Amino acid sequence: MQQMAQRIVAHRAFEYSIIGVILCSAVLIGLETSAEIMLDYGSWIALGNRIVLGIFIVEAALKIYAVAPRFRLYFGSGWNLFDFTIILLALIPSAGNLAMVARLARLLRVLRLISAIPELRLIVATLMRSIPSMANIMLLMGVIFYIYAVAGQQLFHAHDPEHWRNLGISLLTLFRIVTLEDWTDVMYTAMDMHPLSWIYFVSFVVMGTFVIVNLFIAVVINNLDEAKQARLEEMRQPPSHDELLKELEATRQALASLQSRLEESVDSRR
Repeated sequence: MQQMAQRIVAHRAFEYSIIGVILCSAVLIGLETSAEIMLDYGSWIALGNRIVLGIFIVEAALKIYAVAPRFRLYFGSGWNLFDFTIILLALIPSAGNLAMVARLARLLRVLRLISAIPELRLIVATLMRSIPSMANIMLLMGVIFYIYAVAGQQLFHAHDPEHWRNLGISLLTLFRIVTLEDWTDVMYTAMDMHPLSWIYFVSFVVMGTFVIVNLFIAVVINNLDEAKQARLEEMRQPPSHDELLKELEATRQALASLQSRLEESVDSRR
């Protein structure tokens, strides 16, 4: 039975089926946002949610049973813990004071798509690896923002108090500028008082948008290459002792089955 569970959870069709269930779960969650649909089909949607949850529970039980009694092989994986936690949260009753928590927990089921697709797991792993380097870039951006915010407040607060009234509003204005959202309106207002104010805005856009954003992209691409190399190294690692024993046992069973068929064939010919 355990070997059958191992073959089931390792089969590609099982993986694709779980991805399909996750997508169906996302559709059900989206349908719940429509009052008209819930009025007409609310009971069917609730039934669909219970079926999806039941499938997730069966999936987790199969994966745990497949590695028993070495449960650390399941719970030692961060992605498995992520899936198991989402399943536990989905068991929260959807009535009473916990109704809102239950609805949010159902929404988290969509995140299982990340753990179900290896390519998405690679991207998330890349983002996690990029956090330390991004922190340094964020520090650099914070310094640039602070200098430009103080300078902008000193230069433009009298002429344009709406955007440069104090340090906080100035930082918010700079964030608007760095997103390139109608930043020219702020620049032209400042140029009404100081014709050379364009130097301030253009220099900030160049540093804040083009330089800093490209640094973020460079860090992510570099870490993506490193994550791909690490994954290739993991795939090149020699099989473990347990994996070799499983392969040998499977080979022995296949040979025994072949021998039995040959004996039956010889007996039938006689």
